[in-house]
Amino acid sequence: MNAATESEPSAAGTLNTIAALDVPRYMGTWYEIAKYPNRFQKKCVGATKAEYSLKSNGMVQVINRCRVESGETIEAIGAARQIGAANSPRLEVRFAPQWLAFLPWVWGDYWVIDLDEQYQLAAVSEPKREYLWILARTPVVPSDAYKNLLTRLEQKGFDLRKLEVTRQD
Repeated sequence: MNAATESEPSAAGTLNTIAALDVPRYMGTWYEIAKYPNRFQKKCVGATKAEYSLKSNGMVQVINRCRVESGETIEAIGAARQIGAANSPRLEVRFAPQWLAFLPWVWGDYWVIDLDEQYQLAAVSEPKREYLWILARTPVVPSDAYKNLLTRLEQKGFDLRKLEVTRQD
């Protein structure tokens, strides 16, 4: 069973998020299971994960790491902020320097659109459905849970043919 979602119109309509997000519970390490390919992860060949930690000012520190072709691990450090109420599943994230934070275009939408009740498997996207990440607390996900998530994502209007499974080795 997944966390309750807002009512959903047709798959091509508005992308809805989960109803509420417990941000402190969401903190910690998340492994990338699959994603839509994107320009800012072009160098990544596997072992991609994100670490989220709550800062005293209410912001979230984001550390994304992945392995590149040479075998090295690279990282990008960013910040996220919650948009709306204290339980809002809509966040914005930036990897630009702090001194550019006042510019609206350095912030990208980070919407939690699917999340199981145990906070073990999540899907993150943005309103235009151009980006999609499937994240889990462990590098390997039970196949039934993954298949059920894919079904829900397809119902939300995502093209599953675009999904790229992340190498974990």
